[in-house]
Parts: sequence; structure tokens; C-alpha cells
Amino acid sequence: MSLTVDLNADMGESFGPWVMGRDADLLRIITSANIACGAHAGDPDVMAETMALAVENGVGIGAHPGFPDLQGFGRRRMHLPHKTLANFVRFQLGAAQAMARAASGRVRHLKLHGALGNMTSEDAELARVCYDAALSVDPDLIIMVLTATAQEEATRALGCAWAGEIFADRAYNDDATLVDRSRPGAVIHDAGVAGPRVAAMVKAGAIITGSGKEIPAAIDTICLHGDTPEAVDIARSVRAALEAEGVALAQFEGRTA
Repeated sequence: MSLTVDLNADMGESFGPWVMGRDADLLRIITSANIACGAHAGDPDVMAETMALAVENGVGIGAHPGFPDLQGFGRRRMHLPHKTLANFVRFQLGAAQAMARAASGRVRHLKLHGALGNMTSEDAELARVCYDAALSVDPDLIIMVLTATAQEEATRALGCAWAGEIFADRAYNDDATLVDRSRPGAVIHDAGVAGPRVAAMVKAGAIITGSGKEIPAAIDTICLHGDTPEAVDIARSVRAALEAEGVALAQFEGRTA
């Protein structure tokens, strides 16, 4: 049976004159884009430009909400009342929808950013608060989850469409969560390592952790970070490795089981 997988990247994270990431280059390689909504990064001009480039390249558009933490790039954990957090998710999704429509596109998926993503991968109740808020705005939204974590548990409980994600450039713990960025080896910088590693996981249908443990997982999409110097080289390596193994590349459709 032939395998198909989506390639996604977080982008639209520049702010005013400060450029973050090589979005234009990545949009020629990936099939889905997670676009910052102004809370952890991005601004209206950056959002508009990134949405337009995604439409131009035929790339699927996703909202990428995070904590309201520009200084910390959304990577600092915050503890907000559930009502407030739900409204932050709705607020950011609405901004993304407006910008996408103005660019003749549409938001088809949602992926949580940074610390918010990490916290919801550990806490299904918190994940459900965020996802339920997003689905209250658009019930047809596909939720991108860190596969085999509490995020997946939350989407299954909600019965919504979801897509399982693994990371090309991040190391995994044995519980399928990401190794904290403060730990040595948490981020993979070698494109020659990233490509074959991802291809092996897709073929195995499993996350391969730092210890070598294989965790069976739904792998629908692979995240290629855009905010590292080697981002484009890693993206090209991953795409080439997958194609060499006969894996087709296409936007995910979302699953409900």
C-alpha cells in the first residue's frame, strides 16, 4: 500500500522589521503552513503576506495560535483561566480566517504553538478547552495534534477531524512528548540525519525515540521548523528522503477515528 504524508511548517513569525524564518523558500517545499496569529509572533502585515504566498503556492493554510507572549516567542508556560484561554484561541483563529479570506484562501486546520502545544500534549483537559473553542468558530476545522499524546486523546473525545504530527528536527521522550529545548540534543540540526530519520518513522508508522523505542503512531504530517538556520536544508532532506522511499506528498484530509 502506498504511503502519503503532508509536510508542514510554522511560519508568519516575523514582526515588523524583524525577519524570522525563510517562509518564501519553505512554501515551495511544504504542503501545509501553520501561520502565527499575532499573539506569540507575527503582525497583520506579516499575516497578510504569508497568507498570500501560501495561496500562490497552493499550500494549505492553518492557524497557529499561541500564548500572548511576544517577548518569549510563546515558549514560556502560562497558566490562564480556561475561559480566557478559550477566547484567546477564538480571537487568533478569527484573525487568521479574516486574513486568509482576504487572500482568497481559507483556514483548513489549527495547530497550537510552543508552550501551549507542549502543555496540551500533557493535559487532555487543557487540549480539549483549546480545541473546543476553535471548533465553536469552525466545526469543520482539522485539528493538528502531536500524535500519541493527550492532544490526540482530546480530539478523539471530541469526535472532530484531526491529523497526527511528528517533528523532523526534534528529539522524542519515551512517552511521545518532545524533549525540552533546554536539553542537549533536543533540536536536530543535521539535515543528513533528519531526512532518513523521518523516512524511517513514516515507514514504521511509529515515533522513534532517543532511546530507540518505537511508539506506534498516526503520522499524517511532518513538521519542518522554519526558524533555524538549517531549516530549508532539513526540509529539502526530508522531502528527498520521503520521495526516495516512494512516499507521496499531499495535504492531509483529516481522520475521525
